[in-house]
Amino acid sequence: MPVYLLHPDHPDFPDPSRADPCGLVAVGGDLSPLRLMCAYAAGIFPWYSAGEPLLWWSPDPRLVLFPDELHVPRSLARLLKRGEFRFTTDEAFPVVIRACAKVERPQGPGTWLTPEMIQAYEALHVMGHAHSVEAWQGDDLVGGLYGVALGRAFFGESMFHRAPNASKACLVTLVELLRAKGFAILDCQQTTPHMQRLGAREIPRAEFLELLEGAVLGGEEPGKWSVEGEEG
Repeated sequence: MPVYLLHPDHPDFPDPSRADPCGLVAVGGDLSPLRLMCAYAAGIFPWYSAGEPLLWWSPDPRLVLFPDELHVPRSLARLLKRGEFRFTTDEAFPVVIRACAKVERPQGPGTWLTPEMIQAYEALHVMGHAHSVEAWQGDDLVGGLYGVALGRAFFGESMFHRAPNASKACLVTLVELLRAKGFAILDCQQTTPHMQRLGAREIPRAEFLELLEGAVLGGEEPGKWSVEGEEG
């Protein structure tokens, strides 16, 4: 199957059903805010390493967490009840994304969060489309995650932790926030046992795209998020 080369000046993407068996939809283009938001609306996301061309993906099946299906293990529930972490949203996005870039991956050194990717998501954050959740112990940032919101769909990108279970606690905080805001889906993009243990499940790409088509409509206007009871 030939690889679809994106036009440098037009943000349009091909039908994700044309992806190769690994989920690769297209190559090239740029990381402009318009291109990124068009990609997410089509169920496509960028993922590549330094030195590679821009690669755009839409896996089949797709791992999705429906907010009402979140499973919180008892040990994590006890930790949250003890109040070991203080949570904020959108207070340290640049720090969170750079911490995610340093997370060691099973495939070895290197990161898909290149400087260009970091700059692109920071631009989305300034525009109110990308959001972070932070976990603190005192003044120390010990965990966090970030992703992109579009309509009533949230696209989880990456997370990190410096204290046990801090990233999981951030995820629970995020899902509670998404539920309160009426979000329909949390897209996990790639299947991991970690997310499956928290309630995420695989669905066919065709079903995901149908759900996404409805989810991207409506929702809040872009802007800064806050956790209920958060200071400031």
